[in-house]
Amino acid sequence: MAKLYFYYGAMNSSKTANALMTHFNYEEVGQNALLCKTETDTRDGARVIRSRIGLEMECIFLSELIEMPEEEIKKYDCVIVDEVQFATREQVDFLSDIVDFMDVPVVCYGLRADFQNNLFPGSERLITIADTIQEIKTVCWCGKKATANARFNENGIIRDGEQVFLGANDSYVALCRKHFKMGQLGPDITDSYEERK
Repeated sequence: MAKLYFYYGAMNSSKTANALMTHFNYEEVGQNALLCKTETDTRDGARVIRSRIGLEMECIFLSELIEMPEEEIKKYDCVIVDEVQFATREQVDFLSDIVDFMDVPVVCYGLRADFQNNLFPGSERLITIADTIQEIKTVCWCGKKATANARFNENGIIRDGEQVFLGANDSYVALCRKHFKMGQLGPDITDSYEERK
């Protein structure tokens, strides 16, 4: 029986590498898996999914999947969606339709929350309706589990701005809740909680 899966993690938790490995695992056993992502994420090219460790594959856009005839979608053994946090509520509901009415499993990877620790729309909907929700863990510089995606620049952590700002290690770092609150990007960089009061 097909299921809707949501694997989430903070920045640098290897979500994209996991998505590409899942695709590889299906292909290796002769199954047909489809990779897609939202149009929002174009850092690595329009129709490319690339992980930080160098794995990459071509993909389609989520909007193209939605326009695909049902019979074509049913030819796939699995649909894999990367950067699903950028999906709309309606797009996530369509992914659940693929599971419920076409009997094709859908495996989604993405961030749970933004740089202010607010849920992304796609992630919020998946948390509500996914059959399986699992965290992909990563660590803060202190060794504790990282749960926050801190946006930063040369002046330290950025606390205000648009929810979506595409960037990588030059703009974001995964932190534990404590160091996110304290504004500590590392042991020698502090924008302390006391200074923000």
